[in-house]
Amino acid sequence: MRESATTAERPGSTAADPSGAETPQRTEPAPCQAIRTSLEAEGPTAALDRLAASLDASGDYRALLDALLLKARFELGLPLVAPASLADLPEPERTKYEERYVEAIRLVGSRHLAAGDIPTAWAYYRVIGENEPIAKAIRDYRPDPGSPDDGDRLGAVIEVAFNHGVEPRRGFELILENYGTCSAISAFEGLPGHDEALRRDCAERLILHLHRDLAANLRSDITGRGQLAPPAGATIAEILAGRDWLVAEDAYHIDVSHLASVVRMSVLAGDPEAIALAADLTEYGRRLSPRLQFEGVPPFERIFDDHRMYLRALLNQDADAAIAHFRGKIEATGDGQESAAASVAAQTLVNLLVRLGRFDEAIDVSSRHLAGLAEGSLFCPNIAQLCQQAGAWQRLADIARDRGDLVNYATALLLLGRESGAPPNAQAG
Repeated sequence: MRESATTAERPGSTAADPSGAETPQRTEPAPCQAIRTSLEAEGPTAALDRLAASLDASGDYRALLDALLLKARFELGLPLVAPASLADLPEPERTKYEERYVEAIRLVGSRHLAAGDIPTAWAYYRVIGENEPIAKAIRDYRPDPGSPDDGDRLGAVIEVAFNHGVEPRRGFELILENYGTCSAISAFEGLPGHDEALRRDCAERLILHLHRDLAANLRSDITGRGQLAPPAGATIAEILAGRDWLVAEDAYHIDVSHLASVVRMSVLAGDPEAIALAADLTEYGRRLSPRLQFEGVPPFERIFDDHRMYLRALLNQDADAAIAHFRGKIEATGDGQESAAASVAAQTLVNLLVRLGRFDEAIDVSSRHLAGLAEGSLFCPNIAQLCQQAGAWQRLADIARDRGDLVNYATALLLLGRESGAPPNAQAG
């Protein structure tokens, strides 16, 4: 066994060169001396534990990860130098090392979260596919305007929350609260179309935000002219009543393009309060000067008037009139199977009828005007989904038979048989 190093061999000592002169060696830094001392006195495991504890206490979390993985390789009997790829490791050692790797990543990520560094923590948690700790931190996050780096930090948190999809609702709130309506509308337009619940929630937040701002601006205009402020809680329609001068001479109190954008997305709203506020926004928009209004996309050519009818119907106000109104839009555009405008109008009407629970009428509209459309191009329920909501399996069988739709025909027969316990009369109806 090799004996302990001589004085000449120890770091920090001197060594003789061939000329006889002593050459001082570089002094070993204190942290390195601590590792060496711990190795010699306590052994590798204790030394690695002390190393990890020291790095943890100093906040050097990237090095802490490396130390934890070094300890894992040592304890598992693996090569101490990190492999280029985990696939290079044999089983079962690879699985055991992967488990230790996940534990180490999770620990380091939690340290960054505890320090309030959400973006850096996300870089670790995303590697192991764990979103919830980051999502919770984002939900709890509150910007600190007094901090000199708050702007950069806020932007980084929004990037993780919204653009990376970790907590998009809170991310959207942060955009709206800190960057304003214009940025929020742009962010809304980038939302994934398939996530209806997310789009609905964000639309409702925009509606509430814009309504609050518009109502405040109207009140400020009124009191600024020496008039008595409207009662607390008054709707925009009530504020405007008897005050036509508020919108005279092309006056406006909110960016009209923002107003039109929010009204357009309001058809997604599901909360009755948000729907009522959106309808209230249309009361303002429809009173604006014609020079401040522009033509919308069918079937909402008159953006504020048409949306007003749709939204009021969702509130069970003049629903029959709204249905007749949008049915007329289909008929005014021509054959539903050939006119793109007619198909959009028909799908809009189907969605309205579904939300009103009038499924039989929705099936009528769909079967008449949407039969030639591929299901992938629909933004309303397809005929099978409509029949499912109505429990109208015999009707699905009849429609599918007439269209030559064998899959939906078989689906309807199976469901009818399940309900009755016997094969249905497929020729009925």
